[in-house]
Amino acid sequence: MAWNWPWARSPEDDGARVERKSGAGYGFVALHMQGDAIWTRPDYAALAREGFMRNPVVHRAVRMIVEAASAVPWLLYDGRRELDTHPLLELLARPNQRQAGPSFLETFYGHLLMSGNAYVELLDAGELKELHLLRPDRVAVVADAQGWPVALDYREGTTKRRIALAGEAGGALHITLFHPLDDHYGFPPLRAALMALDIHNAAGRWNKALLDNSARPSGALVYAPKEGGNLTDEQYERLKAELEEGYSGATRAGRPLLLEGGLDWKAMGLTPKDMDFIQAKNSASRDIALAFGVPPMILGIPGDNTYANYQEANRAFYRSTVLPLVSRTATEFTNWLAPAFGRALRLEFDADRVEGLAAERDALWSRLEGASFLSDDEKREAVGYQPRGDR
Repeated sequence: MAWNWPWARSPEDDGARVERKSGAGYGFVALHMQGDAIWTRPDYAALAREGFMRNPVVHRAVRMIVEAASAVPWLLYDGRRELDTHPLLELLARPNQRQAGPSFLETFYGHLLMSGNAYVELLDAGELKELHLLRPDRVAVVADAQGWPVALDYREGTTKRRIALAGEAGGALHITLFHPLDDHYGFPPLRAALMALDIHNAAGRWNKALLDNSARPSGALVYAPKEGGNLTDEQYERLKAELEEGYSGATRAGRPLLLEGGLDWKAMGLTPKDMDFIQAKNSASRDIALAFGVPPMILGIPGDNTYANYQEANRAFYRSTVLPLVSRTATEFTNWLAPAFGRALRLEFDADRVEGLAAERDALWSRLEGASFLSDDEKREAVGYQPRGDR
């Protein structure tokens, strides 16, 4: 294969090729390409660090949901009869020696929101039963030959153990949020708002860098002496060092700049377009709140007037986000735990003791009180209470 590139030595050359330059007939082309954005990895650890641990909107949205959901009281029914005391209620009130019921449920809901999966292990030793949570990033679902999940592999350091799903003695429960493309794992809400999360965090970093640079963009230091000329390399380096040491940083903002010898400072301000990052940050905050089902008004995000007042937004938060999550958890726990106690038990939540729905409850009772065509037992049944004759 013969090479015939322009820089190859010609046969008639008897020495090194002589470089020739010409200023006419040539030019240059500058290619500018937009680089692809770098997004946060969508795994549990990355979402937890970049979202819950570094982003105030994600942190507050998750905290609001888990705190509200874990505070909803539980009720236990045997058929239509409500049970005041039962070992299952005691287990939920004190799942293990390390956690009380609200703390256990708070972590449970947090795992479900941040990873789309929640894993609970039941340790059954006869009379002694305990519930323990498994961290999602340490769990892998084990499927059989037909693809159905049958067990969980839990890894802690170099230790690995297998836990059967919903076994007769002990076992584990796996709850997932709907994932359209995965049969075994759930889809976390934050993954749907991953772009908004990265935009919000990038805006925060940009703002911090701006504050570190005296809360304004860099200006131009112009050297224009009357007699003309340029700065020497030594003068340039000394001037650069003095500027960085004496005038950069938030603590030196506003310090007067002493100029001499033909130096002039040209400050550059932010245009309205440059300030769009503030609106972008608020828009990203609304997208994050939307993904978690939290009204932006409750989070204090400006520019949202969907609800007439805070009270309406709070009721919508409970009705659309908190109570569906608690109701599904109660159903899953019923199907999993009731067989372990050998009775047809049913777990539900007590909506009458939810403070966020107090206004709705008062309005309902007022309407029923004025319904003269209903008997007392019918009114009681309409609000979820047993008729007097069944007590």
